[in-house]
Amino acid sequence: MSGLQLGVMGALFLSVASSVSIVICNKALMSNLGFQFATTLTSWHLMVTYCSLHVALRLNFFENKPIDIKTVMMFGILNGVSIGLLNLSLGFNSIGFYQLTNTIQKRLNVSSTQLLYQSAPFQAAILFLTGPFVDQCLTKQNVFAYKYSPIVLGFIVLSCLIAVIVNFSTFLVIGKTSPVTYQVLGHLKTCLVLAFGYTLLHDPFTSRNILGILIAIVGMGMYSYFCTNDTKRKQLVDISTLPQIKERDTTPLVASHQDKESKGSHV
Repeated sequence: MSGLQLGVMGALFLSVASSVSIVICNKALMSNLGFQFATTLTSWHLMVTYCSLHVALRLNFFENKPIDIKTVMMFGILNGVSIGLLNLSLGFNSIGFYQLTNTIQKRLNVSSTQLLYQSAPFQAAILFLTGPFVDQCLTKQNVFAYKYSPIVLGFIVLSCLIAVIVNFSTFLVIGKTSPVTYQVLGHLKTCLVLAFGYTLLHDPFTSRNILGILIAIVGMGMYSYFCTNDTKRKQLVDISTLPQIKERDTTPLVASHQDKESKGSHV
């Protein structure tokens, strides 16, 4: 396999593993420990992500690129607002987020890491300011009045650390895959979250969950089938064009050789 294929597979695996892990961690934090402040928690995720990327920048793991601050600011604020409104565990898997991120990335000609580093502070800021208000409207509780036990703090730290990988892998996948692949990946995450939630956290499993998982599995199977057939078709087309290319390449040489012979006979 080529390095590009290994990179794509690595990004997909990292995205799935980290997303499923953080959803399970957050479910345990919110369902079992009573910490219901999802929007505020997401702002902490983004703050830790930015700090981690800043350390990576200082260690020369990637190069920062000056880009249009207004575009990045609007991108960060829009994504921050969308996260606050969605307030879902897999909110980052919307196709709108993919299209917006991919468009901004291409427009500014930056890598996924550079875009995440530049936009994370704005996303964190908008969620940090609005998160407590949104969470209070949803839960009727105040995040600042919550009594933080050591185990809750431990799960919050774990959630923030996993979030660094989630945010990084999400932007990485967007830079390496198509919108359809990104959507299929989101369905796979949902299936795994439901399965692990039932196994580890004993979440109730309804007939609707089972039907949704079956439909998603069939859809992923069909997607893999058509992708494989498309790849084979392209390979066959490439192989069929090789004789024509060779013939075009050798024709001038034959003609040149014949011209030389005819010239020699005339002399």
